[in-house]
Amino acid sequence: SAIYELSCEAYKHLGKTSNYYWIDPDGSGTLGPLKVYCNMTEDKVWTTVYHDLQMQTSVGGSSLEKLSVLQLNYSATMDQISAITSSAEYCEQFISYSCKMSRLLNTPEGNPYTWWVGKANEKHYYWGGSGPGIQKCACGIERNCTDPKYYCNCDADYKQWRKDAGMLTYKEHLPVSQVVVGDLDRPGSEAKVSVGPVRCQGDRNYWNAASFVTSSSYLHFSTFQGETSADISFYFKTSASDGVFLENLGNTDFIKLELKSATEVSFSFDVGNGPVEIVVRSPNPLNDDQWHRVNAERNVKQASLQVDQLPLEVRKAPTEGHTRLELYSQLYVGAAGGQRGFLGCIRSLRMNGVTLDLEERAKVTPGVKPGCSGHCTSYGMYCANGGKCVEKYNGYSCDCSKTAYDGPFCIKDVGAFFEEGMWLRYNFHSPGTSMKDLVSRTLLSSADPEITAPDLNLNKEELSFSFSTTKSPCVLLYVSSYTPDFMAVLVKPTGSLQIRYNLGGTKEPYNIDIDHRNMVNGQPHTVNVTRNGRDIILQLDHYPPTSYSLPATSDIQFNSPKALFLGKVIEIGKIDQDIYKYNTPGFTGCLSRVQFNQIAPLKAALRPTNASSHVHIQGELVESNCGASPLTIPPMSAATDPWHLDSASADFPYNGQAIGDGVNRNSAIIGGVIAVVIFTILCTLVFLIRYMFRHKGTYHTNEAKGAESAESADAAIMNNDPNFTETIDESKKEWLI
Repeated sequence: SAIYELSCEAYKHLGKTSNYYWIDPDGSGTLGPLKVYCNMTEDKVWTTVYHDLQMQTSVGGSSLEKLSVLQLNYSATMDQISAITSSAEYCEQFISYSCKMSRLLNTPEGNPYTWWVGKANEKHYYWGGSGPGIQKCACGIERNCTDPKYYCNCDADYKQWRKDAGMLTYKEHLPVSQVVVGDLDRPGSEAKVSVGPVRCQGDRNYWNAASFVTSSSYLHFSTFQGETSADISFYFKTSASDGVFLENLGNTDFIKLELKSATEVSFSFDVGNGPVEIVVRSPNPLNDDQWHRVNAERNVKQASLQVDQLPLEVRKAPTEGHTRLELYSQLYVGAAGGQRGFLGCIRSLRMNGVTLDLEERAKVTPGVKPGCSGHCTSYGMYCANGGKCVEKYNGYSCDCSKTAYDGPFCIKDVGAFFEEGMWLRYNFHSPGTSMKDLVSRTLLSSADPEITAPDLNLNKEELSFSFSTTKSPCVLLYVSSYTPDFMAVLVKPTGSLQIRYNLGGTKEPYNIDIDHRNMVNGQPHTVNVTRNGRDIILQLDHYPPTSYSLPATSDIQFNSPKALFLGKVIEIGKIDQDIYKYNTPGFTGCLSRVQFNQIAPLKAALRPTNASSHVHIQGELVESNCGASPLTIPPMSAATDPWHLDSASADFPYNGQAIGDGVNRNSAIIGGVIAVVIFTILCTLVFLIRYMFRHKGTYHTNEAKGAESAESADAAIMNNDPNFTETIDESKKEWLI
């Protein structure tokens, strides 16, 4: 059975984050697996295949050769890349020609000087940003070329450097395998060529699905050609307890897959030696309206059946006898020959590496609907941290808008580095909206329509964030109000944490002090505070939560909240004496995933959303995950920890064996002691070095200049510095191979 998934889309639906993965686009077909980079974005999955041509490869300038041929060698065969492009919804490849007295396509009438060779060794005379049959560059289509007489910047033949670049998006022509440069034989002619990796998005096969509405409905396809080997895989989802998935008959030979009961899937066939049946029994019901995967294989030696990750059932073929499966009838998916057909959804049905187009056939078949709904029942659990699962026609996505996280599964902390004196204010009501509407919408999860603006009071708050700093004292977070009420999270001069509530009714604010833990050690710390009426629960890092209670005289309503501050409090009116003292010079360090009830102020500042108008920032806010809680950073390498490897099968010395010999045990203890001593010395050194250099640490990020206008990080990098993508690519390879 297949060890690798068929596509990046399949890895995303195992909850995997962006990384290098092995995919096998045709299952156990002839192509074999290939390693690609899967980039899981919020709503799309990109598959990237790299090649070895350096960005900005120079051609010409030295010799006077007539043609210069640049060959691109990919990390996959052309057939493997074709399998990816043909099942993708969209593909693109960046191509760029920088020129100095070197023409590119010249005039639409003449033969081009330069061309590229794509799939099936065809020559193509259009350039990035243009399309098949249009012998122009991007500027020729947008009509903004250097010389309006020509359709490419380079065709102006200037002595200064010019550039024609853009995306090739006609996927039937991709990938680029060669670039042939022709106009180099004059003195002073020079050119540089860059070609990006092939990037494809979506997997039409993975979501090709049909819903069987009645138990007599079926789809039919041409006879299955699987005489000596059959490899069938699909996903199903049902609430019915039995039904036939598919069947193909011969005179006496047949092949059939069915759901026999709520916990049994059966694979049966006859190649002339009498019927054989393999059954996989599941400990849990399979009719739970979740997606389940079935993989059935048969060859001359053996047959096997696997359901989900349950153990593979294998049956050896008899040594003598018939081996050819001879079928004549059509292949029926669903009810066949009066049997009870399958009720529910089948998707991604592949027979010997070819995906059957269930969707097209279902459009013209009564009792069967194209597509499938209800993906969130299976995949909703991957949307973490309060992210909401959103149904899509082909799959699902996670809506992270009500959380302080982003990324495809809402697990990426959104955080920032604060320089000394920097601060952020989030106003709970924005100019121009009535306070009542806004506050009830954002602060009260259960909005009570009767509340009017000045009377808005909170009986409960939920606050969570993580931070790291090496300086105390400071104000981490402060919530002000139109009354004397406030709430604050402070780091005291001693380096310990304090939560301070002032809700009225008490002479002094109510303080929760966590004195026995140092918070200014430069490590990320997480803080969760939940108040419901008088009860406050505080959880710090991974320690167990502790409960506190406001004094009996204290008011339990936070009256008229006004704004939330991070880094420093800049508020008019009387301010608490301690907070005033701690306020200068201000917080230096990192804050991450700040969330107060439904509000995520840092995210509103760093990600343009409809809440961004509520944010005011003093200083430059630099996005950084330096305050990210260590628990949410995914493990680095998939190469060392592929998802399908069982850790128990890894080769550990003495795995499960007692060290019997006394000498061995003693040497192991001595070795352990030495290791601990060395480790302690190293830690001390690291601590000393950090201490010596701690005041010198400043943070700089070299954001790509084109980032604002670019659609993606890749595009920004490409716009900015074509050499940069190559360096990223190389370093990734080194890390992950």
